Amino acid sequence: MSVHVPVMRERVLALLAPAILEPGAILVDATLGLGGHAESALTQFPDLQVIGLDRDLDALDASRARLSPFGDRVRFVHAVYDQLPTVLQHAGLSKIQGVLFDLGVSSMQLDQRERGFSYSQDAPLDMRMDQSSGLTAADVVNTYSGKELARIISQYGEERFAKRIADRIVAARATQPFDNSARLVDLVREAIPAATRRTGGNPAKRTFQALRIEVNGELDALHAAIPAAIDALAVGGRIVVMSYQSLEDRFVKRTLADQTELKVPHGLPVVPKEHQPKLRLITRGAQTASIEELESNPRSASARVRAAERVAA
Repeated sequence: MSVHVPVMRERVLALLAPAILEPGAILVDATLGLGGHAESALTQFPDLQVIGLDRDLDALDASRARLSPFGDRVRFVHAVYDQLPTVLQHAGLSKIQGVLFDLGVSSMQLDQRERGFSYSQDAPLDMRMDQSSGLTAADVVNTYSGKELARIISQYGEERFAKRIADRIVAARATQPFDNSARLVDLVREAIPAATRRTGGNPAKRTFQALRIEVNGELDALHAAIPAAIDALAVGGRIVVMSYQSLEDRFVKRTLADQTELKVPHGLPVVPKEHQPKLRLITRGAQTASIEELESNPRSASARVRAAERVAA
C-alpha cells in the first residue's frame, strides 16, 4: 500500500520550523489524520514532541502504527480540535511552540466508501468523522425541517438553489427516507437548472459539503479552536492553518488579521503592552500548492495555507 503524502508538506514544515527547532519544543497537530505532517516534523526535528488530536478513531489507529518508531515523542488524543485547552491542561502544559490545522476531510475518509463522504459513489449517508457518536447525514436529511435544510445548504454549502433542493428533499422523504448517497445526488442534480449543471463540477458537491459541516459541527469547532490555539502559543510560537473551502479560509483570514491590529487610537505615542498585537502574519494572502504538487496530488488544488507568529504575551 502506498504511503500517504500530506498536502504541501515542505511548505508547512518551513512555516513551522523557526518555532519548533529548539529542544523541548511541542507541536500540536490538531488534525492528525494519517500522521503524514507529524511524521515529517518528527523526522526533521529530532528533539520535537508532538501531541496529535483527531476525532476519527480509525485515523488515530493508523497514525499510531505510522508513528510508532518515534515512541514517547508522540501523544495521541481522541478529541475534536476545539477541545485543545482541555487537552493541554490534562498534559500539564500552559504554552506550546506550534500548532497545525489541516482542515477538511482526510484522504482515508474520502477513500472509504462506507463513510459516505464522497458524492461520486453510492454509499450510506453517514459523513461522521467520529463514527462512535453523533448525528449522521441521513438523520439530518430525514429529520430537519425544510427551512433548516435550506439554511444549512445555503449557509454551509453556499448553494444558491438551497430552497429548491430542500423542498425536493422534504417531498421525496415523505415517500421514502434517504439512506444512501446516490439517491440524494440524483435529487440535487434534478433540482438545479440544466444551464447551471453544465459548469462547476458535480452539482451535489455544495450540498454534501453543507451536510458534512452540519454533521460534524465543523465551523462551530473551528470558531472556538483557532482563538484557543493562538492563546496557547508561546511568544515566538507559530500557527499554520490549511483550509479547503472558502467558509473556513475566510474565518481563518479574519481571525489572524484581527490579532495583528493595534487596539488603540492611531497616533498614540506609546502603545500599552496589553494593547499590542498578539500576532505577526507570516503569509501575505493564502499560499497554494505548486504546479508540481498539483500534478502529483490533485487533492491539493483547493488547499489554502495561512500562518502567523505570536509576538506578544
